[in-house]
Amino acid sequence: MTFIDVIQKERQELLRSICRNGSQGNRSHSAISKFVLDRIFVSDKHKILFCQTPKVGNTQWKKVLIVLNGAFSSIEDIPENVVHDHDKNGLPRLSSYSMADVRERLNSYFKFLIVRDPFERLISAYKDKFVHNPRFEPWYKHNIAPVIIRKYRKDRSEIRGGLQFQDFVRYLGDPNHRFMDLQFGDHIIHWVTYVELCAPCEINYNVIGHHETLEEDAPYILREAGIEKLVSYPAIPPGITKYNQSKVEYYFSKVSKRDIKRLYDRFEGDFKLFGYKEPTFLFR
Repeated sequence: MTFIDVIQKERQELLRSICRNGSQGNRSHSAISKFVLDRIFVSDKHKILFCQTPKVGNTQWKKVLIVLNGAFSSIEDIPENVVHDHDKNGLPRLSSYSMADVRERLNSYFKFLIVRDPFERLISAYKDKFVHNPRFEPWYKHNIAPVIIRKYRKDRSEIRGGLQFQDFVRYLGDPNHRFMDLQFGDHIIHWVTYVELCAPCEINYNVIGHHETLEEDAPYILREAGIEKLVSYPAIPPGITKYNQSKVEYYFSKVSKRDIKRLYDRFEGDFKLFGYKEPTFLFR
């Protein structure tokens, strides 16, 4: 058994033990709903299921599956605007199958997902959708941000300017966030929990990749799925996957301890299930 096999076994055992002990309640359990099945992309040709966890390098994995499914012959040939266009990318979602076919695939296909430190993922979602905001996704800045600001901005005299990170944290940590989530539709996939996205206690994933160890995990996933000779994972820029505590401290420096605690309460299942340390440095 190689070192990476041991790591994978430990990740699986930790996940199963947290799922079983029930201490996390609904923070670790989620029904296999249409919302979850919508997140899972299928390669029938190679019997693979991939659960999408946005802001964790998912675009590259979607490219891998697009090539495997035969829509394009190489990753370099795929135009960026096609990757997320589900009419053109040739990637069926598990939700498009009958319940019998869903069950059969969940039972027999190779299944994987990738996770990263939950708070670092939220920072990435905030920066990508509300600060840098791509031109082709104007609704985050123009539709979603104003709704969050109106409800959660502490100082109402400061309504001008974009969404601040502390507004975003207040929304996410609000126990009643679901009402707002419904208004935002599927855009919430960029910041809801891994539990809500992928139901890891209900679906038995074969491999759990970590963004922080992607250099080792990506080739391992390709090998375990039996596709390492057919496609390779795109080159990973140096240092991009490393956990950055000072960045987390910087973004949370203006957030109140109460709001951080409420946010952690919501995401605690993600931290515990996937072996991420509680960010105690933020509670001091």
